[in-house]
Amino acid sequence: MKTLTPIVMSVALMSGCSLIPEYQAPVAPVTNAVGETRAATEEARLPGWRDVFPDPQLQSLIDTALSNNRDLRLAMLDVAEARALYQIEGAGRYPELSLGADSTRQRLPADLSGTGRAETGGQYGVQVGMASYELDVFGRVRSLEAAAMERYLATEEASLSAHITLVSEVANAYLTLMADHEKLRISEQAEADQQRAVSLVRNRYRNGLGTELAVRQAEIALETARAYRAQNARLVAQGRHALSVVTGAPLPLLISRQIGDPMVTTLAEVPAGLPSSVLVQRPDVRAAERNLRAANADIGAARAAFYPSITLTGGIGTASSDLSGLFDGGSGAWSFSPAITLPIFTGGRNQANLEVAEVRRDRHIARYEQVIQTAFKEVADALTARQYLLDQEHAQDALVKATARSLVLAEARFREGADDYLAVLDARRALLDARQERVAVSRQKLANRVQLYRALGGGVSPDQAILLGGESGAAAAGSSPQS
Repeated sequence: MKTLTPIVMSVALMSGCSLIPEYQAPVAPVTNAVGETRAATEEARLPGWRDVFPDPQLQSLIDTALSNNRDLRLAMLDVAEARALYQIEGAGRYPELSLGADSTRQRLPADLSGTGRAETGGQYGVQVGMASYELDVFGRVRSLEAAAMERYLATEEASLSAHITLVSEVANAYLTLMADHEKLRISEQAEADQQRAVSLVRNRYRNGLGTELAVRQAEIALETARAYRAQNARLVAQGRHALSVVTGAPLPLLISRQIGDPMVTTLAEVPAGLPSSVLVQRPDVRAAERNLRAANADIGAARAAFYPSITLTGGIGTASSDLSGLFDGGSGAWSFSPAITLPIFTGGRNQANLEVAEVRRDRHIARYEQVIQTAFKEVADALTARQYLLDQEHAQDALVKATARSLVLAEARFREGADDYLAVLDARRALLDARQERVAVSRQKLANRVQLYRALGGGVSPDQAILLGGESGAAAAGSSPQS
């Protein structure tokens, strides 16, 4: 062992060369700011999902999904596989030592022995050996290790992206279910109101104060309300099924909340304009860059194939013809076999492998730019839609008030005989549609908040909160969301 150690250490000092091209991050193919540039220098704090979604039963559903969702479980298994592959590649940088013991017994017939008599002999040996250790003089092994490490980190980012996506999907499914519950309440109330209206119109008809047409019109409005109620009841049932699938477990009994309840969801204000550098905090963007770095390292391994490779094989131990003399003085034995291989003709294989590696690097550059552009669009769309949805919500509030007042006036004119029941019917239908649409707009506004949370790369735990676009954001870029 003492004989091999200086040799291994001396040649290992030669292993300082790397043929990996210098990495240069591609220039983001987007403008410097997302949204209005007037606010591009501002900072925005993005909290963890427990702060974004304070509803206790929604938090419980998200926790259940994080524990049971199969897609997330597969993503975590991908991380474990990539970690093991990285460890396999990293092991190539160190020699493999093995301890072996062997014993040989043989008999020579008399006509083959030097003494003219049959002989029986044996040999015993114990040795520590090193088999085909490659000296990484030109960095081939280190290039492969670097590529494996980057791919491992990319799978970690992919699992983080799956984490954020799952939280968003549970939140969206929950908000949809709450909105459908509220629509069901509205349609049930409309059905009850219309049932009373039918009774009123029928009484007026029996007393000679109305017409059969008015009765039929009131009944039409009642059946329309019942159809709305049945439709919304179906949506509630389907919403529960969808939420159960995304959480990966049977749903508990949920408390129905109004969609405008502050307990349902909240989100810290984000500036209308953000520096586009915040996009690199998204896990999918970081994963794309990790894959690009891996492809860059693969080029180093492909380049190293053009240069000689040096391998060492050796062993040290003891050997004796008698088992009892295996560790006696003078029984030591060792072997050392260095080998060098220089590629002379490979039929163009090495050049083709290098070209493949370079093409794959260029392809990952294009993918990285594509991911950046997609991220820019998603954040810009969410920021743009936010103000328009707020304006739409205000307009819808005004419409509900106007249609409610119109119904009051139409009913008063009908009771006074100044108008027929068709005006009441139209007013009731308009109010029901306006109230249903009001819920839909609120649902869209909350969905926009979830979209913005997801588009900005999710949140982190409160004690690790980052400032988007700030120096601390870059330092915490690898932080995982609160779980």
